[in-house]
Amino acid sequence: MARTIGSDGEKTEAAIREAAVNLIARHGYEAVSMRRLAAEVGVQAAALYRYFPTKEELLFTLMREHMEELIAAWRAADPGPADSAARLAAFVRNHIVFHVARRHATHVSNMELRSLSPVRLTAVLRLRATYEKELRGILRTGAAAGAFTVDDPALTAMAIIQMITGVIVWFRPDERLSVREVADKYHTMTMRLVAAAGHAEEKNVHAHDAVRAG
Repeated sequence: MARTIGSDGEKTEAAIREAAVNLIARHGYEAVSMRRLAAEVGVQAAALYRYFPTKEELLFTLMREHMEELIAAWRAADPGPADSAARLAAFVRNHIVFHVARRHATHVSNMELRSLSPVRLTAVLRLRATYEKELRGILRTGAAAGAFTVDDPALTAMAIIQMITGVIVWFRPDERLSVREVADKYHTMTMRLVAAAGHAEEKNVHAHDAVRAG
C-alpha cells in the first residue's frame, strides 16, 4: 500500500533529510548513494524518489533551506538599526548558536558547493550574498557613525564570517565553555577586529579593576 502525504510522509521526508545531512557530512556527497541513504532510513530506494527526484535535488534542498533558515534566524534576532554595536553582537551570537546547533548541515553547506549544477550553485550563492550583505551593512553603518574603524567592510565581513563559522570545527558541548560563553568571547574578538569605539576603554577599565582587586 502506497504512503499517503500526511504525517507519515512528513516523518519519512524529515528522516531522509536528517540521514542525508549526517551521511554526507561524514562521507562526502559522492560517496553517499541513494541506495545507501535508503538503507539508513529503512525504506526502499525507490521510495526516496517520491520526495527527491535526484540526489542533487536532495543536496540542493538541504543547502537552500540551511541558508533560508539562517537568514530567517538573523532577521528574528536583529535588534534593529539604532545601535550598530548591538547589531554586530547579535549577528555574531546568532551565527555561532545557529551553526553549532547545525554542525553537520553547516559542513555540508560549506563543503559541497562544488557538487551543485551551475544554476543551483548560483541560487545558493545568492542566498549567501543576501546574508553576508547584512553584515557588510552593519559594518558600513557603524563605520559611518564612528562606532567602528573599518577600512574595507567587504573584506572585514568575510574575515568575521570565516572566524565565527570556524567554531564548529573545534567546539564540543562537553568542553569547558558553553555555546553562550564561546559566543561572548568571539563577540569580544570581533569588536577588537573592528576597533569598536569604547572597546579599548572597557578593556582598560577591566584591567584596572583586576589590579585593584589583586
